[in-house]
Amino acid sequence: MIPIRDNVPRVTRPYAVTTIIALNFVVFLFVFSLPPEARARVFYLFGVVPARFFEPDWAAWAGFPDTMGWPFLTYMFLHGGWLHVILNMWMLWIFGDNIEDVTGHGWFVLFYVLCGLAAVATHMAFERTSPLPVVGASGAIAGVMGAYIVLYPHGRVLTLIPVFFLPLFFRIPASLFLGFWFVMQILSGVYSTAQSAQNVAWWAHVGGFLTGIVLIRWFRRPGRCRYCYNPDSKDYDPEEPGPPPAL
Repeated sequence: MIPIRDNVPRVTRPYAVTTIIALNFVVFLFVFSLPPEARARVFYLFGVVPARFFEPDWAAWAGFPDTMGWPFLTYMFLHGGWLHVILNMWMLWIFGDNIEDVTGHGWFVLFYVLCGLAAVATHMAFERTSPLPVVGASGAIAGVMGAYIVLYPHGRVLTLIPVFFLPLFFRIPASLFLGFWFVMQILSGVYSTAQSAQNVAWWAHVGGFLTGIVLIRWFRRPGRCRYCYNPDSKDYDPEEPGPPPAL
């Protein structure tokens, strides 16, 4: 399933989302302009390698420098290929603008980073001794998706579903689209853990999604949720947006 767009109107300009997307593409283009060996070194130094933090003897033997905690932030801006970065940024563009409407620009950045931190922490809980670097914005974006399912379960996502090589389009309820996506992350994580093969950080997606569900309750600003779900009317929230909160 490939999401094309959602039907929830945007209230404000998504400055934070746009900036994050631009930074990701700038970093991606820079990293992939490097020779393969230098590129791999960037992934290992600025991605999160769980064994680096849980196996200090191995980390010393492997020659990892002491970079404090920077990899926990920088890993969110590294991607392994064109498909990786394009799909991630597309998902952020579709779902992120409506979350930024509700949080405000500065608070959205903090929300995004916290979801990314929780995502990689979840991955590390399952892969403590992994020598492979975790890179990508998927965990942070999963947090945005978790917030979306809380605020806009009534929204609909225009989705491309190839059926026997035919591109068919369906308008799927956001709750169904995101719920199905979340279940697939759990099933994939369970399977990968059982097979001891974690080529994708499935548990990071799960952790980020759940973190977004929890955190949005604190990051949602009063008067900013004009199109959020109203459980009383089973429709959009009628409140008008107020001034953006400062950060």
